[in-house]
Amino acid sequence: MADDGVLIGFSDHPELLRLDRANRHGLVAGATGTGKTVTLQILAQGLSDAGVPVFAADVKGDLCGIGAVGAPNEKMLARAQTMGLTLNPQAAPVVFWDLLGEQGHPIRATVSEMGPLLISRMLELNDVQEGVLTVVFRAADDEGLLLLDLKDLQAALTYASENAKALGARYGNVSGATIATIQRKLLVLEDQGGAGLFGEPALQLSDIMRTDGSGRGYVNILAANKLIATPRLYATFLLWLMSELFEELPEVGDPEKPRLAFFFDEAHLLFRDAPKSLLEKVEQVVRLIRSKGVGVYFVTQNPADIPDTVLGQLGNRIQHALRAYTPVEQRGLKAAADSFRPNPAFDTAEAIQGLGVGEALVSVLDERGAPTVVQKTLIRPPVSRLGPITPAERTALMASSPVHGLYDTAQDRDSAFEKLQARAVAKQAQVEAPPARTPADSPWGDTPAPEPRTRAAPRPRASSRQSMGEAFAKSLLRTVGSQVGREIMRGVLGSLRRR
Repeated sequence: MADDGVLIGFSDHPELLRLDRANRHGLVAGATGTGKTVTLQILAQGLSDAGVPVFAADVKGDLCGIGAVGAPNEKMLARAQTMGLTLNPQAAPVVFWDLLGEQGHPIRATVSEMGPLLISRMLELNDVQEGVLTVVFRAADDEGLLLLDLKDLQAALTYASENAKALGARYGNVSGATIATIQRKLLVLEDQGGAGLFGEPALQLSDIMRTDGSGRGYVNILAANKLIATPRLYATFLLWLMSELFEELPEVGDPEKPRLAFFFDEAHLLFRDAPKSLLEKVEQVVRLIRSKGVGVYFVTQNPADIPDTVLGQLGNRIQHALRAYTPVEQRGLKAAADSFRPNPAFDTAEAIQGLGVGEALVSVLDERGAPTVVQKTLIRPPVSRLGPITPAERTALMASSPVHGLYDTAQDRDSAFEKLQARAVAKQAQVEAPPARTPADSPWGDTPAPEPRTRAAPRPRASSRQSMGEAFAKSLLRTVGSQVGREIMRGVLGSLRRR
């Protein structure tokens, strides 16, 4: 690292990334296996040595070697000798993060912080579904329901489905079928490990902008070798992180060096099938976050993967080799060549195809902020380990991390899920318990209830004993009745016999 910049490599002179222009963003591009990861490692460690914190995704699992002391091989030593460099192997201070909580400290955001736009992008919702999700967020805010983790969002969706008519009258149509679709997509996200992203304690930006005791910036490495299997989750998280930096950091103009350098590997995943609203947000963040002192570097295979509105904001460019065997690849090659300030000494498109491993075309911003003429550059060898660290080394580095113990245990405070559950329990209790009657329950309002009636004294019971006359009369009536009955039956039966 030079006094005023990061040494990238050598052309006919040293190629430096100036620290006072490092917040003007950049691009590292090239086909697989051409040396992009090594270039990223060199830039990250050079910025760290200059006191600039770095956040980078480790997609292939070998960038983590930046946290271990290098062991240069013969080829690396020979390259350093041709450049006149003396390699002093050393490791960069690192903090490992992992959305899945396996290879680093858990890194989380709350559902409310992520917002309906980014969650819709993550779930691949259409416009109608995104509109309903926005209504759910708005209703939760109005009801004072905190949306912190996925179970809070599921509970809020269930609440919206059960109260669709009332919410529809206030916010617009809410379809139960649409809510059910969103809920199913949330289940898919949970199965992919997305539940670990949401919750508390949420990431504090200050914890990725640390420097160590010697003034070197920490290199924050996001383990993404498994996360890349769910590209929407990966891209949405990194976009959220950039958005949070943009919203929370104060304006600083053009500082002497960046406050943070942000490397977005496999950047094409951010823009694939992205809706217009999301592209506009990315463009806005990239354009304006420069004045917050943050440099954003996109790492991808081809510059054509990045929209022109974003590509035009990237002043520092390092282009590794590209292959052009198909018409699509040829168009990408031409776009890459046209993005450089041409060098009359060679044809840029031909030079890109002829680059070897560890070689690149480099154009950076000069002291005036203008791009330099593109140069064929031999990339310098790294001083940290080239390749991954062992699991034991990772565990030891995590144990000595400055954020050890801050994020490792999840918190679950009262939020939408708990509050809605408590409401449901209280409502069920009211249904099951008969209401106590009060004066107000009377149809007469506050009129006091009438005094209870007193029962009249019972009449004295008559004696059950009969007098002699009463007994004789009853016996006579029974005898007469029996004789009359027999006579009637004889008459009826006699008439039946005659027939």
